[in-house]
Amino acid sequence: MANAHIRKAGLADVPAIHGLIQEASKTVPVIPRSQFEIYSMLRDFFVFDEGRGCQACCALHITWHDLAEVKSLVVDESLRGRGIGRDLVQACLDEARTLQVSQVFALTNVTDFFLKMGFSRTEKENLPQKIWGECVRCPKFPNCDETAVILDTGATLDTDIPLPRLT
Repeated sequence: MANAHIRKAGLADVPAIHGLIQEASKTVPVIPRSQFEIYSMLRDFFVFDEGRGCQACCALHITWHDLAEVKSLVVDESLRGRGIGRDLVQACLDEARTLQVSQVFALTNVTDFFLKMGFSRTEKENLPQKIWGECVRCPKFPNCDETAVILDTGATLDTDIPLPRLT
């Protein structure tokens, strides 16, 4: 990881992650999450910590054998503009490559940020139906105003075992 202040989240980070997401959801388009949700997906999270605890977070959630989602990207307002969001997304992309996930997507209202990181626009309909499990809980459902973006990581799954496909 390029930024020494980015690390995998731990149990002690859950209250701070929850607080960051809840506070951000009041002013920026991020889906609020319960502490239960954060605990259940804790292994997905990276956090930014300069020694004062979690001040930013982002998660990489695996949705299928070849697809993962970057989500819950939040940077404390006082730290925005320092490249922390970029570094968190890069940490997620690096992990996706390590896990041999070939594509990473995001649903976002900050499309330009992701385009600068190498993502490209795609139609939401191009993403497997499996991802929509969370969308039905979103306050914007079914009138989502987010843009779908996707990035090919260059990773390939190293297996001889046939994997199921979504149909």
